[in-house]
Amino acid sequence: MSNVNTMRAVGQDVLGGPEVLKVIELPRPRPRPNEVLVRVRAAGLNPTDWKHRENGGFLGEPPFVLGWDVSGTVEETGIGVAAFAPGDEVFGMVSYPFGHGTHAEYAVVPARALVPKPAGIDHVQAGALPLVSLTAWQALVENADLRPGQRVLIHAAAGGVGHVAVQIAKARGAYVIGTASAAKHDFLRGIGVDEPVDYRSADVTATVRDVDVVLDTVGGDTSVTSLATLRPGGILVSILPVGSAELYEEADRLGVRAVRMLVDADRAGMRAVADLVEEGKLRATVAGTFPLAEAAKAHEVGGTGRTTGKLVLVVD
Repeated sequence: MSNVNTMRAVGQDVLGGPEVLKVIELPRPRPRPNEVLVRVRAAGLNPTDWKHRENGGFLGEPPFVLGWDVSGTVEETGIGVAAFAPGDEVFGMVSYPFGHGTHAEYAVVPARALVPKPAGIDHVQAGALPLVSLTAWQALVENADLRPGQRVLIHAAAGGVGHVAVQIAKARGAYVIGTASAAKHDFLRGIGVDEPVDYRSADVTATVRDVDVVLDTVGGDTSVTSLATLRPGGILVSILPVGSAELYEEADRLGVRAVRMLVDADRAGMRAVADLVEEGKLRATVAGTFPLAEAAKAHEVGGTGRTTGKLVLVVD
């Protein structure tokens, strides 16, 4: 058990497979001005976690502690934090990508990245939501300006970002077409997809037409080929931030728009997410929970790419 000056965290000293993750002891951080020390109760896992574990991504070489989602209790506030006090239950996403470090017993979080946790959900549910919900909100609402009655195509609609994006799109009154393997179509209908498409048996770009918005969570060829599904003036938003210039060239040729984005921490977005949760319009599907000691197992499961919904680390 950690003492008052230390904490347990899931760290790594080298890049590699899930086996490089170890539970380590670190100094407990102290919040600086405008920061909050959160006692972490739950923290979601996202594909960005296994990608960074394996190739360093934006973070370069370890040692580091991963994790961007957080739900927990305010332990201590830094100078100037007026919005929260010790004991408050909060959730949010630390600054992406360089704010990482929530896969630990404690995390320092900018106060403006947090909002009060809705009372009607537990920490596991709250810990599952922030990164995927902000990604979907920023893609569909801020970048695509999704409106009632518009048609949206969501790729990998049963995945972490996808299943949340479906619910956000429905809450905004859109008609949702979602891709997933046939086995997941009942799940898709259950979360509000109007038209499930089996990407394995159908050529999505040949069968889907006249959509206003495409949310690309897959990248690669999918970005470019999906442009053909858009009506003139439509927009494709890819959450994969890097790729070839071909995407923009093809978009110009077809008279549509394409943007690539990275999620970023945002209080207004988190408030919108919390409102949807409180209205009963947004809920994460949690495919599995793991204690810190089983973080490697969680990464192994997540790395298969077959998870429906989210995986969450639970800190006792």
